[in-house]
Amino acid sequence: MNHLPLIIKREYFTKVKNKSFIIMTFLSPMIMIGLVAVVAYLTQLNNNSERSISILDESGQMASVFESTKNTKYVIFNHLSLDEAKTLTQVQENYGLLYIGKFDNLNSSQNVIKFYSEESPSISVIRGLESKLEKQLTDLKLESQGVDIEKIKTSKIDVAITQESFTGEKTSKVDSIVKLIFGGAAGYLLFMFIIIYGNMIMRSVIEEKTSRIIEIIISSVKPMQLMLGKIIGTSLAGVTQFVIWLILGGILITIISAIFGIDLMQAAPSGQLLSQAGNETAMPDLVQSGFQAFYNLPLTNLVLAFLMFFIGGYLLYSSLYAAIGAAVDNETDTQQFLFPILMPLILAVYIGFFTVIEDPHGTISTIFSFIPLTSPVVMLMRIPFGVPIWQQILSLLILIGTFMFTVWFAAKIYRVGILMYGKKPSYKEILKWMKY
Repeated sequence: MNHLPLIIKREYFTKVKNKSFIIMTFLSPMIMIGLVAVVAYLTQLNNNSERSISILDESGQMASVFESTKNTKYVIFNHLSLDEAKTLTQVQENYGLLYIGKFDNLNSSQNVIKFYSEESPSISVIRGLESKLEKQLTDLKLESQGVDIEKIKTSKIDVAITQESFTGEKTSKVDSIVKLIFGGAAGYLLFMFIIIYGNMIMRSVIEEKTSRIIEIIISSVKPMQLMLGKIIGTSLAGVTQFVIWLILGGILITIISAIFGIDLMQAAPSGQLLSQAGNETAMPDLVQSGFQAFYNLPLTNLVLAFLMFFIGGYLLYSSLYAAIGAAVDNETDTQQFLFPILMPLILAVYIGFFTVIEDPHGTISTIFSFIPLTSPVVMLMRIPFGVPIWQQILSLLILIGTFMFTVWFAAKIYRVGILMYGKKPSYKEILKWMKY
């Protein structure tokens, strides 16, 4: 008799009815969104805070480049000594004092430029000041050499290369960024899903083994069915939890943004860089280009491939986690077996982020997208950049074949391991179990 549906149902409802599972399902997104909201709020406060910077320009050639902005006010000191400027800056509680001494040679001007402050200044503030000074000093040097600065400014031409395939399909830099984000998110999501719910399967097997419940269950259920039931049941529970996280997270983000007026994009590095660079006006065009690039993606292919490789990769690694859980008596003994399994997964993530992004169709990227232990992550990162269908199908068939083989030998380990107690297993011992 096929008991697989019953085992799947039992595993699923055992997980979703567990108090800790319910609490973490609703508490985790609240904590995460709360942390992001706090970071965004503090970043917003920092970006909106106005700082005053004193300028003492003894050279008489640099003060004109410092124009006050919304968040930065420049206070120009004239006819003061350096000590007087320092004292006045402290009295006025300004952020710091930029001192520009007299210089005869433009090449040595950097030796007489200093910034005084009570505490260590922000890197972005120093970088902004250096940028203004470098531009002004460069213009002064060009003028001293008889170069017309205005002619140089009017002769500058901005170039934006239009990207187009041989079939006439147009792309842009934004398209590449969207593909990179989509592929990276898909690969990293699978990586985290495998680790979180693979460990859940492993702990479930260990708990049933140590409580001796497994001895009763195994009397009426085949080891293969029991192992597959645990994998599928736990996977469905994980999917349920993940969907609740997405829905609850979206609701919380909307509520926080609407009620407290916190822009969660401020917590992202890209949002901070755009704000610091003064590119707020470019944001609408950038968002519009991003949406256009998203719609240009082969969404049907991406969704189907994501589901197939996601499921195949998760089932492959889950069977290994279940075999490890059956082989040991406690979680401490799992470390020696987990490392060889996690290595290919970690390698896949590194290859995805450092090789696929740079050259998605290169030799390394292509080879690792066919190796079963790395293909789920690497191929998911490659697909947004355009992978031939035959490569996707071949990689998927290899993955499915490897999964079937892995389930077969994992079931052999599972069959013997779940009834072994009191002995710390070794690789040699596990090889003997596979021969039984």
